[in-house]
Amino acid sequence: MTYSLRVIDLPSSERPRERLHAGGAKTLSHAELLAILLGTGQGAGKLSAVGLGQYILKQLGSNHPDPLAALRDVNVHELMQIHGVGHAKAASILAGVELGKRVFQSRPGDRTVIDDPAVAAAVLGHELMWQAQERFAVVLMDTKHRLLGTQVLTIGTATETLAHPREIFREAIRRGATRIIIAHNHPSGGLEPSTQDIDLTHQLLQGAQLLGMPILDHLILGNGDFLSLRQQTALWQEHPQGD
Repeated sequence: MTYSLRVIDLPSSERPRERLHAGGAKTLSHAELLAILLGTGQGAGKLSAVGLGQYILKQLGSNHPDPLAALRDVNVHELMQIHGVGHAKAASILAGVELGKRVFQSRPGDRTVIDDPAVAAAVLGHELMWQAQERFAVVLMDTKHRLLGTQVLTIGTATETLAHPREIFREAIRRGATRIIIAHNHPSGGLEPSTQDIDLTHQLLQGAQLLGMPILDHLILGNGDFLSLRQQTALWQEHPQGD
């Protein structure tokens, strides 16, 4: 695909808007999504909107290992330092980024049924996702898996946090919960569970069996995604929870 061309000069099957309509937004590259926000490219036809999107990501990435992370925290002044980005384009980009943040951080309301790990991850997104320090939290539910609330129990360093089983179950009992999901974030963005994560989950599942308070899952959140240890490990087969 030649991004020095105007988008209008591209075959319709290669234009970002048409590709979005045909296959959905998830099929578009970062630069193509930016192109839709930008609307037009750089003056005098030097770069298409997609080419300008690529250029913006490249410039943001020059001082940051993750261009998307840089885009998440960029401001108007920084955007307007990039050649081809004026007031209107900077405003469109920032509005799109802010809307994405608000959508992601909106959480299901109380009494929502937590019937899927993705729902639990959405509930915890604001407290755990993209945090600079590792946090350990619990989702509290009733016998019908309805959301009673969430609680961040511990905040650690940039690399680790510790959660004692006593703190987790005490909060659940205090709030009248009968089912819980535990979760923590990885500030690095990686979702691979550590040996410590596995050991703590093993310990907590044993405690849950003794207390008769099932732990339905242990989620790891990072960089806009999540991992379910229940889906990825055999720990729940080793310690049945009586969901």
